[in-house]
Amino acid sequence: MSETRDSNGAILADGDSVTLIKDLKVKGSGGVTLKRGTMVKKIRLTGDPDEIEANVDKVKGLVLRTEFIKKA
Repeated sequence: MSETRDSNGAILADGDSVTLIKDLKVKGSGGVTLKRGTMVKKIRLTGDPDEIEANVDKVKGLVLRTEFIKKA
């Protein structure tokens, strides 16, 4: 299994905190936009090294692409 890395190449692990590096519109959430700089805590790794799962204030079970995050 390959390692999950953030946009800067830092290795991510379950339970890490990450920060968004870009404003992201969340599909299927009624127009919620996550702003750049938003802190996401307690991430979960998926089987895909390009994606992580996370819960944010307004959205539960959100899947984020690692190209849009950096380790906090």
